[in-house]
Amino acid sequence: MLLLPLKTRVSTMAGVRLSFTGTNLSRPSTSPVRPSCHKPTTVAARVAQNLSYWDSIHSDIESRLKKAIPIREPISVFEPMHHLTFAPPKTTASALCVAACELVGGNREDAIVAASAIHLMHAAIYTHDHLMLTDRLRSDQETEPKIQHRFGPNIELLTGDGIFPFAFELLAGSMDPAVDNSDKILRVIIEITRAVGTEGMVDGQDSDVEFDQLSCQPLRRLHGCGAACGAILGGGGEEEVERLKRYGVYAGKIQGLLSDMGRHEGGKVKLAEKWRALALKELEYFDSKKIEQISTIVTM
Repeated sequence: MLLLPLKTRVSTMAGVRLSFTGTNLSRPSTSPVRPSCHKPTTVAARVAQNLSYWDSIHSDIESRLKKAIPIREPISVFEPMHHLTFAPPKTTASALCVAACELVGGNREDAIVAASAIHLMHAAIYTHDHLMLTDRLRSDQETEPKIQHRFGPNIELLTGDGIFPFAFELLAGSMDPAVDNSDKILRVIIEITRAVGTEGMVDGQDSDVEFDQLSCQPLRRLHGCGAACGAILGGGGEEEVERLKRYGVYAGKIQGLLSDMGRHEGGKVKLAEKWRALALKELEYFDSKKIEQISTIVTM
């Protein structure tokens, strides 16, 4: 993630303040003053706590996907699908789905299937974007592969195509008449199809435009989609859904900026600060006591 100057990280943003310590260490004593070992409320401790929060979400998503996609017969189908599901780098879009759900009052279990489906979309897109092809190499792609290629490009291409519908199958299977969530699941399916369909994948092919116009990139749109899906499944109102969707788009832009290190260096920090401020503005609508963890996706 984008590393900020210490001064920025400890400043007040959207009602959230990370302080060096919540304990007054000065006390009347004849012995030297020593830092307390019982309440480690330093910035480093708070950052570690927030990182642990995101790690726990990724761990839950990974566990759900391992159960959904075990290596089974036919091996020729499920072995590459299992590998390519976990080979790409993790995306914060899927974790954002869970965080948004919890922010509006939902439970993690309410959003874990949708978060898993969003990870599958990310995996499929990433696989297609990083096929080991000998006849072409995108100008912005590194010569070294970003994923471990155990299978040929034909297998990876077909497997990526198969991951897309499996994600929707996973979502459809999560409909439960006992909790009457079919309407929410349908809305989530629509959000995802828009993010990876014409609004995302097709419009996102123009990768040479200015960074400030890149919200249509599919992997960045997934962040807005993830946040919106989480808010829907958590029972959020329309205003909450739209604000978290916009927050996710800005978070995705920042993540995209980090992934393009080495290109368009000029103005990069300025743009990141601009998007960060806009993202945090969307969170002002929510209870300031509840936004700290979700806000760290753009402040760490």
